[in-house]
Amino acid sequence: MSTSKQLLTSVQVARFVAQGFLRLDGVVPQEINERAIAALTEGLPEVSYGTPLGRAFAQDTFVHELLALPVVAGAVESLVGPGPTVDHHAVHVREPHEGQAQPLHGDAIIDVRPDAFDIQLMYYPHEVTADMGGTLSVPGSHLRRINETDVGRVQNLRGQTRLTCPAGTVVLVHHGIWHSGRRNDTAGRRYMYKLRLNPTVPQVRLWDVSDLHDPAVTAELNTYFPWYEQATARLEIYNRVLLWRALSGDESFDVEYWVTRVSNRPALRSHA
Repeated sequence: MSTSKQLLTSVQVARFVAQGFLRLDGVVPQEINERAIAALTEGLPEVSYGTPLGRAFAQDTFVHELLALPVVAGAVESLVGPGPTVDHHAVHVREPHEGQAQPLHGDAIIDVRPDAFDIQLMYYPHEVTADMGGTLSVPGSHLRRINETDVGRVQNLRGQTRLTCPAGTVVLVHHGIWHSGRRNDTAGRRYMYKLRLNPTVPQVRLWDVSDLHDPAVTAELNTYFPWYEQATARLEIYNRVLLWRALSGDESFDVEYWVTRVSNRPALRSHA
């Protein structure tokens, strides 16, 4: 197996900017999955906020091995850069026949950074079936700013996804995405390990930019989702363009002139 980091492509990063998440299905070997389930059952020690990722987890832990996988390491570096710090980590358990689900929410307090973001790594060490209460998320919701459970009264949105996945799946999500843990209707426990990471470098061209000008990049950034309102959807595209300009370093990038037309400020000319 290659030990080189597998950086994301521009198309993949554009998909993350548009959807708010990136799935890496079944990328973790079963040996790590089995060790992870045992460790998650016992519980994990706390990691202090701001701990550099490289010093947060001992080499004999499943978390260290998980993060060292080239596909995971490359994806993390592509989104938050080298040397991120740990915001927090947690073990999420959905008990058998739990009977209830989390309300729809966004994590932490309102975050209005237009040019930066944290990622949350969600790791599923065993298969998640539809009956196990997989994480529900709303694609394209991450740039619609809310504060925690502001949308908790919403039961369902068109186009929402309820995660089902093979063992060893990792999902990287933008910190602002709307999500919830669904109820577990099976006789077994469902485990998910979450790790939130904060960038320590500007998030500019951290990925493989060889396809930066691929038309597929613009196509990804112009994706509409079924829950969008006809008018307000334009603000989602607008905010994506702002984020992509910051990430790519290309201040001229646009989709259908959404940003260009409203930032046009011709210099005043002298009439002398």
